[in-house]
Amino acid sequence: MSRKIILSVHVSLDGFVGGPKGEMDWIKIDDEMFNFVGTFTDAADGVIYGRKTYEMMQAYWPTADQQPNATKHDLQHSEWYRRVDKLVISRTMQNEQREKTQFAGDHIPEKVRAFKQQPGKNILIFGSPSAAHLLMEHGLIDEYWLFYYPVAIGGGIPLFRQDGTRQQLQLLECKKFPTGMVGMHYHAPTPAGALSL
Repeated sequence: MSRKIILSVHVSLDGFVGGPKGEMDWIKIDDEMFNFVGTFTDAADGVIYGRKTYEMMQAYWPTADQQPNATKHDLQHSEWYRRVDKLVISRTMQNEQREKTQFAGDHIPEKVRAFKQQPGKNILIFGSPSAAHLLMEHGLIDEYWLFYYPVAIGGGIPLFRQDGTRQQLQLLECKKFPTGMVGMHYHAPTPAGALSL
């Protein structure tokens, strides 16, 4: 049985995961959110990133727990980041060699499917909208955790491609946070792109 790929992403009420230039200043994360995300990482030993998200993660998490002001979340997530297997979707980095990291620049759906078939726990995607769009197109995302913020940002990077493709999701649960954010957990029973308008 293959592992589940779960997309976890912050979303504005009008359906964007970042502003026109990728701005995420509208995202506010508190300790309850950090603890909740910890339940995802506890159940995962693989992660998929797009290049931009990977570069942000790689710049911080390998040594975050070594900083004098490291938080509980820094300690936990830094240890998890170093331990898990990573698949980075990037054409410009596909010849890179890094520990516990593989790069996919071509034949990406096949490489993601091979990653899913490896033994282990869940595989997470944090953000990475371009990579998520590609995986949605090929029906490779099994579940979504969408964290909706009570703000409309008016434009930017959409969660779902605006190409006329319909995707049917099944609501599994929802969770309200003190910040006003609502987490919506969905299962994707129909491969992305299977139903078109």
